[in-house]
Amino acid sequence: MNQHPHLDRIIADALVLGSVRVAVTYPCSASSIEATVSAQHLGLIQPIMVGPRSRIESIAAAHDLDVSGMEFLETGEDPISAAQASVELCHKARAGVIMKGSLHTDELLGVVVSKDGGMRTSRRMSHVFVLDLPHNSRPVLMADCVININPTLMEKRDITQNAIDLAHALKIQRPYVAILSAVETINPAIPGTVEAAALSKMAERGQITGAVVDGPLGYDIAISIEAARIKGINWPHAERPDVLIMPNLEAGNMLYKQMVYVAKAECAGIVLGTKVPIVLTSRTDSPKARVASCALAIVQAHSLSCDRLAA
Repeated sequence: MNQHPHLDRIIADALVLGSVRVAVTYPCSASSIEATVSAQHLGLIQPIMVGPRSRIESIAAAHDLDVSGMEFLETGEDPISAAQASVELCHKARAGVIMKGSLHTDELLGVVVSKDGGMRTSRRMSHVFVLDLPHNSRPVLMADCVININPTLMEKRDITQNAIDLAHALKIQRPYVAILSAVETINPAIPGTVEAAALSKMAERGQITGAVVDGPLGYDIAISIEAARIKGINWPHAERPDVLIMPNLEAGNMLYKQMVYVAKAECAGIVLGTKVPIVLTSRTDSPKARVASCALAIVQAHSLSCDRLAA
């Protein structure tokens, strides 16, 4: 039985699109090197290992990982220099994706959002997970569980649009988006309910495009038509939301971890709102999650390329 059909489909779609040159930033751990080797062996990526070459090769040899055929860009022991070199590779169109190695996330993203030579766009940078839940007939996207701590209304607008755009790249033509909060009624004492209602209205007025957006919705209402019926909430897309938007990072991070550790979901995740997708690998990610995240970045990079050509 295929345990992760949705992630497998993303990997298959990425393979059809063709491999992408990826700047693997400071891969000075066995897990980051292993993820790179696995993605390369599948034919997903053409890695450029950015960092201290001798150290990377030593770690690879100690764990029986073959990096002999990979391209290297020597930057020495400073992870910030590796991040800067990775961004420069993307500016020169020598790489179309950045993949985090063993440096800290804030070290990489600090360079990415730098006003001088960074990878900023007009959008707020945000992270999106694609969750493959057992027995769920469709993948579920969740944002933002990683980067934005207490996003403002306009930042939530960008978080929502980023997630919708990724859903489109995954061939979900008109995703159903649930803006989550603790309750379904608007209560000024719970700012997330007011912002959720505003986001829903913004979608009606064209400030958010390409999706059906509703909120505020409790998690139970968003995923259970029975709960919606009992509470008298007319949410016709219960049990089939494509995107869940979190009120803040704390709620999102806890829900994501419950999905993984309790509901046994597998997931892929990337950073959006930047000029190229960014893969943020974690030490606790499974090999499948690492490879699927690379595949997700390839799908999004292809979509961005098509959008630029259309423009």
